[in-house]
Amino acid sequence: MLPKIQAAATQFEHAEGDITANLTKVRNLAESAAEDGTQILVCPECCLTGYWFLNKLPRERIAELAQPVPHGPAVQELIAIARDTGVIVGAGLIEACESKKFYNTYVVAQPDGTTTKHRKLHTFVNEHMSSGSEFTVFEALEGWKFGILTCYDNNLIENVRITALMGADVIIAPHQTGGCRTHDSNIMGDIDQELWHDRTENPDIIEAEFKGDKGRGWLLRWLPARAHDNGVFYLFSNGVGIDGDEVRTGNAMIIDTFGRTLAETSVANDATVTATLDPKLLDEPTGRRWITARRPELYAPLTTPTGKEVDIFTARFAGKGG
Repeated sequence: MLPKIQAAATQFEHAEGDITANLTKVRNLAESAAEDGTQILVCPECCLTGYWFLNKLPRERIAELAQPVPHGPAVQELIAIARDTGVIVGAGLIEACESKKFYNTYVVAQPDGTTTKHRKLHTFVNEHMSSGSEFTVFEALEGWKFGILTCYDNNLIENVRITALMGADVIIAPHQTGGCRTHDSNIMGDIDQELWHDRTENPDIIEAEFKGDKGRGWLLRWLPARAHDNGVFYLFSNGVGIDGDEVRTGNAMIIDTFGRTLAETSVANDATVTATLDPKLLDEPTGRRWITARRPELYAPLTTPTGKEVDIFTARFAGKGG
């Protein structure tokens, strides 16, 4: 029988391009988590490097920010944080490879020095960065199985289903989302940066934006369904505050295997939410029962191209040249 575990998901405002400062923030969060008895702490996508400002950077600057995984100094420090606090810690950065490719990579470091990495499957933030091509599931905490899906990876239901079929009990879901500038009024929407800067004096105004359809309202249309339909827990971590020329909405939350929210926040500040993950909720939740009723012989169309597929990276950078 799996033990109950204490998990935490964070939201915090990163410092663009300042890996040292962001690692200091992660260490402080891990130390606080350890004091609360937390066993695993999930931090946001690209929180060590910063995220949306990357979209305007030339290849040379991406190369300066990128580091090898796991032997680069950022991941070595992440390992040290996990070792020093006894907490499993996840954080995102840009990975530099010998092949000269760069990836949006999420690393989970365990206190014993073990690391697991996931290369985002749907990378589009910068034309000089590549998408990964492998799903990621690893074991920790006396048999719990964790999958990792980064931001847009979670939007495609096939990615979550495959990760669940690989045995994941929990999906680690680091994001930089909410407050996104779009051309569709039905999806999120821009948030005035002045509201963020004025959050101390007028917190209600910015938090109303975070709780509305630009943040929490949008997430609740689909995120709980990913957990429910696959019978997995979700640890949703997100950036908050200034991210390039947009404002992230935070909304850190933990969702159970029935799609119910165990813990969440909509504060306009750095914050951490925690919850106990009870393995009893893995015993035939609705989604897991439905998975057993699958008829794979009917699903060939899922892997057959329709001719309408458009890679998100190609769509964003088409026509821009190399």
